[in-house]
Amino acid sequence: FAVNEINENPKILPNVSLGFHIPESYFSQKRSYHIAVELFSTQYKFVPNYSCDVQNSLIGVIGGLGAETSHHLAAILDIYKFPQFTYGDFVPILRDHSHSLSLYRMAPNEIHQYKGIVQLLLHFKWIWVGLMTMDEENGELFLSNLLPILSQNSICAAFTEKIPSKGFFGDILNFQGKWGKIFVDVMKSKANTIILYGEALTMITLRGLLHEGEAEYGKSFGKVWIMVAQMDLVAISMHKDWDIEAFHGALAFTTHSHEVPGFQNFLQKLNPHLMKGNGFIQPFWEQAFDCSFPNSHFNGDDVDTCTGEERLQNLPGPFFEMSMTGHSYSIYNAVQALANSVHAMYPSKSKATVERRNENGDLHPILRRISFNNSAGETVHLNENGELTMGFDITNLITFPNKSFVRMKVGRMNPWAPPGKDLSIDEDAIVWPRSFNQVMPLSLCNDNCQPGYQKKKKEGEPFCCYDCIPCPKGKISHKKDADFCTMCQKDHYPNKVKNRCIPKLITFLSYKDPLGMRLAIFALIFSLITALVLGAFIMHHDTPIVKANNRSLTYTLLMSLLLCFPCALLFIGHPVKVMCLFRQVAFAMVFSVAVSSVLAKTITVVLAFMATKPGSSMRKWVGKNVANSIVLLCSLVQGIICIVWLAINPPFPDIDMNSVTEEIVLECNEGSVTMFYCVLGYMGFLAIVSFSVAFQARKLPDSFNEAKLITFSMLVFCSVWLSFFPTYLSTKGKYMVAVEIFSILASSAGLLGCIFFPKCYIIVLRPELNKRDLLIKRNVH
Repeated sequence: FAVNEINENPKILPNVSLGFHIPESYFSQKRSYHIAVELFSTQYKFVPNYSCDVQNSLIGVIGGLGAETSHHLAAILDIYKFPQFTYGDFVPILRDHSHSLSLYRMAPNEIHQYKGIVQLLLHFKWIWVGLMTMDEENGELFLSNLLPILSQNSICAAFTEKIPSKGFFGDILNFQGKWGKIFVDVMKSKANTIILYGEALTMITLRGLLHEGEAEYGKSFGKVWIMVAQMDLVAISMHKDWDIEAFHGALAFTTHSHEVPGFQNFLQKLNPHLMKGNGFIQPFWEQAFDCSFPNSHFNGDDVDTCTGEERLQNLPGPFFEMSMTGHSYSIYNAVQALANSVHAMYPSKSKATVERRNENGDLHPILRRISFNNSAGETVHLNENGELTMGFDITNLITFPNKSFVRMKVGRMNPWAPPGKDLSIDEDAIVWPRSFNQVMPLSLCNDNCQPGYQKKKKEGEPFCCYDCIPCPKGKISHKKDADFCTMCQKDHYPNKVKNRCIPKLITFLSYKDPLGMRLAIFALIFSLITALVLGAFIMHHDTPIVKANNRSLTYTLLMSLLLCFPCALLFIGHPVKVMCLFRQVAFAMVFSVAVSSVLAKTITVVLAFMATKPGSSMRKWVGKNVANSIVLLCSLVQGIICIVWLAINPPFPDIDMNSVTEEIVLECNEGSVTMFYCVLGYMGFLAIVSFSVAFQARKLPDSFNEAKLITFSMLVFCSVWLSFFPTYLSTKGKYMVAVEIFSILASSAGLLGCIFFPKCYIIVLRPELNKRDLLIKRNVH
């Protein structure tokens, strides 16, 4: 078709006719060398390097379908510097660079095919795949090149099977045992995707083996084939009626092709009787239509006569395709490149120069920079390495019950596209093997790890095989097959299934919070009770029970307790700088005054009793000055501690994102934890001293003695604050603040209740007992 198109085009090689000769190598190395030498002999005579009176000048050779055929031809053609165009070999200008000067590759570089295969696998997330090749050198080379690339892209080979090699009309039965094992192993594998490498002969062999395997084991193959561009779905005459259902849904890389105008019409009108000079048409026609021409060696008693009216479009698809395949398009472009090169050389040289045998390799400089538009409207360009700059098509093989098939283009691999856009694929257009019910197949060693889990490698197995373990505490994975779980941002926390992060709730102990509201109410109630007690004492300040134990200390204690309860309110609400600075200091100072007052009352009771003894020197210590000095001195020490605290490392507003998993806690950072515990420790020291003194004075006369009440109050006070420390350290968030508020309220209430409620009982409910003579009488008794 290409030669005919050029000869009919007056713009290319006017007055020069192109012809062609198609010899058959039969996939034989010896035959390939014979053909190469025959090209330089007189027509119909095998005399190497001798051609006399030959008018048909050789300008180039288009190599065979297999890479080995091109390699064998190159060994001879390179001597004479004749260009050879390969269309079935994808290795960069063959592996033997000694022939690179005369070779031109019309197929894309195989490196791009490797990249395309990997990108296709990654696109569909097929990471557990099988590889199948013929057991020969090219298959070994393919595996050695592709396997490292797969590994680099986290794709594992579930198996690598090698189909035994054999002759063209090979003894398939001799390989049934080995093929049966291969068939069973492949069927058992979890890999639903198989990368198939080979050439046209591989497909002929594999079709027969699959046919036998499915017949023997009674099950369809049911795998997704990924075929390389070197292969082609072809059949010899004896196989042309074989079913190709096993390849239904296959994805094949093919050399980029485009429908050329006029090609279909050319095939439809093809008649062997009108092409008698074309030596291969009649033998092909006889094999294709099971007929024979007169005087043909194919004659037989039961063979019909070829009429020439048979139509190629009626042949089965695997035997003959009417569309222009990738290989056909490469051959077409090769012929066009040769013709355009000769045409480019023709104006600058004589016709005689064109007609001679290109002995000096005159075409090579032109071929290595040629660029033209073919009839399909595409630009054909050969680079300086003699490589065609075209990519790959990705086709989907769809078979039908009548043993026909179509190739649907579903994607493109264009190595020269911008990064990330070199592979394009139309998933919706793909027809999958029937066993998958048109659901995209999975090809994995094991099921995907769901979000919330991470992969854990299985010992002794490929890295694509792994266990799925839940994400550790505080981490999430939001996608399938996560290699590792990740921490949420500090202001987020994982949900229960650990597949996403949820914003943390901003919390602090507020008045709107039920707990904060209750504590505030208790603080106000106790403040009110303290105020009532203070009012009752003021109203009855001249009564014996009020005057009995130092009224000024009593009022000081009640005033400090009245301030202790509202101090708790400083711990509730949004933490701000002023509140953080003074809440602990205010609490410490007020409580120190309260405990100091209790200590002063206890010491006053002891001194008063000791002063009653005749000749006691303690009388000079009895009085208000001593009590006031004790309160002032003890409070001053606490004040110094607080000043030092505020000076070196004061409390400040802070955000705690770590203590509580689901919350961001707004809090007051104590600044110096050491100083905080010093403040509490000093109050504890005062309380213990008060408890010790009161305990020793508990048996003094009742009229002077409230030591028992102080003993109980200090016992409550110490119990509350001793239990505070472990509770405070084991609590997080706003509940830490609640624990401290509770301790303040409880200890203050303990002082108020133990010391003043018995006295209030007498003042309010039993006023008849609040008389001096009764107190003295009780003392006498």
